[in-house]
Amino acid sequence: MTLQEVTRLARQGEGLHIEFKKKVAHPEKIVREVIALANTDGGHLLVGVDDDGSVSGQRYVEEDVYVLNKAIKEMIRPMIDYEHFVIPITEKKGVAVYHFHKSPKRPHYLYEEGRKRSFVRVADRTVQASKEVWEILRRGKKEKDIIFNYGEKETKLMHALSERETITLKEYSKVARLPRFIASKTLVRLVLANVLQVIPQEQEDLFKLKAN
Repeated sequence: MTLQEVTRLARQGEGLHIEFKKKVAHPEKIVREVIALANTDGGHLLVGVDDDGSVSGQRYVEEDVYVLNKAIKEMIRPMIDYEHFVIPITEKKGVAVYHFHKSPKRPHYLYEEGRKRSFVRVADRTVQASKEVWEILRRGKKEKDIIFNYGEKETKLMHALSERETITLKEYSKVARLPRFIASKTLVRLVLANVLQVIPQEQEDLFKLKAN
């Protein structure tokens, strides 16, 4: 990878597939971005790039690469595959580029505070994956052409979505008068069947009809 290619990537701005970091000051936080990229749709992490997309570089960027590689290896489970490049800008400054594919081993996660925590990418943000999103990640890499019975639960959901663009698990559970775990399973199944789309959120995920 060349400096011109890095500059071209940086000009796109942060988004679903691109994250900028000026330096690796807090590797325990940056690994969340790594997990999110690999769990969602792959992409690039650029170290030595400012928030505005300026490729200013980082002094002794190889030290940042060493710290981040160590954090990725020790903190993320299962082990994640990636490529990385170091491109010099001056004698002492450079930029590091990490490339992650959409991982066949997803969901990747951190083990923190006695529990597994996974993350996904939503536009230019990284959010923690809910139980439903975790299940969608896990099952979505294996199951194809999922068939479901269109019954009363699904009818009530479609009726609710005819009156609003999105619905949360809590709202669906209430309008359909379903226990939360049954409402959850129904929403997950319909996402896997490509009927619904999930939009992960920090608080409550949003579910909407998938556009044809």
